[in-house]
Amino acid sequence: MAAAVHCWALPSKLSALSLNNPSSAHLKPTAAFSSLSLSASISHNVFSSGFLLMSPVVRPNRLSIVCKAALTKTADSAEKRHRQNEKRRLRNKSRKSEVRTRMKKVLKALELLRRNKKAKPTQVLSIEQLIAEAYSAIDKAVRKGVLHRNTGKRRKSRLARKKTAVEIHHGWYTPAPPATV
Repeated sequence: MAAAVHCWALPSKLSALSLNNPSSAHLKPTAAFSSLSLSASISHNVFSSGFLLMSPVVRPNRLSIVCKAALTKTADSAEKRHRQNEKRRLRNKSRKSEVRTRMKKVLKALELLRRNKKAKPTQVLSIEQLIAEAYSAIDKAVRKGVLHRNTGKRRKSRLARKKTAVEIHHGWYTPAPPATV
């Protein structure tokens, strides 16, 4: 029973511990370890699930109990997968942030142009450059799998509609009448 107490007191980082029983060297191995059977039966689920493994070892002139505490270590492949996922998460976060930032710049510039009463049609050219950069960021995010393709199309469409609305507001663009069938 005392050997079981020592096994429970194992530090979690310890991989193996050997407890000698020199006084029972003349006994059979089964008799020497009979005191452990009660402890093993009480905590059968702990011993059988691999957290703690006790096995008698017969060596010349002495008997030993080897008590191993198995670490619940993640596999190397799982650790690598975790590192890869973390890198990708940060990269994807950066791409999403870039898309949002470029969209905000375009929307802010369009709003300023819409409010400007003395705006000229040539001022749209600088906004078209911002729109092209936003489209590029959206397309790259879709290509890399950060955004769904429908989400990318919806965001590009939103920017184009806002630009068209500003042009209509200032009278620089007249939409074609709807075709009648």
